[in-house]
Amino acid sequence: MLLRLPTSVSEAQEYMSEGAVPIGGATLVWATWQRDGFPDHAMSLRELPEANTIEREALGAAVVLSRIDDRVPEVLRRAAAGVGTGAVRRTATVGGNIVGSTLRCLLPAALVLDARAVILEPEGVAETDLAEVLAKRHLLLSLRWRTPVTSNYVKAAAEPGGPSPLVVAAALHSVDGGGTLLRVAVRSEDEVFSESAECHGPADTDTATATATATATDDILRTLWNGPLGRLPASARELVGRQVTDLLAQAADR
Repeated sequence: MLLRLPTSVSEAQEYMSEGAVPIGGATLVWATWQRDGFPDHAMSLRELPEANTIEREALGAAVVLSRIDDRVPEVLRRAAAGVGTGAVRRTATVGGNIVGSTLRCLLPAALVLDARAVILEPEGVAETDLAEVLAKRHLLLSLRWRTPVTSNYVKAAAEPGGPSPLVVAAALHSVDGGGTLLRVAVRSEDEVFSESAECHGPADTDTATATATATATDDILRTLWNGPLGRLPASARELVGRQVTDLLAQAADR
């Protein structure tokens, strides 16, 4: 297998046109290749500057998970820290996890950040949404988002060898004209569900009473249950409720 390591976007495009198979950290494909045979040409983005950025509102697809630090929002940082073992996190990449993995541990975090995907196509660099990236398996260069007011993430405990653990990610965003928008994404049984709800009144203020804040939180949760999250099992909804309550409390304390 010939491994290509482009150092520019134009080089990466050239290798794509030659049929090079994109790989991340190869943590997911190596066993398959050993069983079914290696491709003639593969391509890693680990030397491509555009795919290695770590910024306040951007993260490159070639960044290994162990490098993700407090430059990015908490929800994304905690999602990366919860993937596999330390050895896996030192090899697995952002792009490989989101596009190449069926578990997609980072996907709920990226969804609640309302992240946009910067992709590389034969015609050049473009920007699109995550749904299209997953459907068409585009070559991901980076993720970009707007910094949220606050965010959180939790992965439930799971039995070894059992179903994928439940994941809940949430982020609160400022919106034009005032107010905030809550985004929640849940991975349950290898499916990812997401929903959003506008936050009004006490949940947006520092002076809210405990009773008024609780009422506002209940209203927000009812909105969430009216969408795809309402199909979650009771245990998952309970965890979502705790995360949303904690997140809104954090926002009120700011």
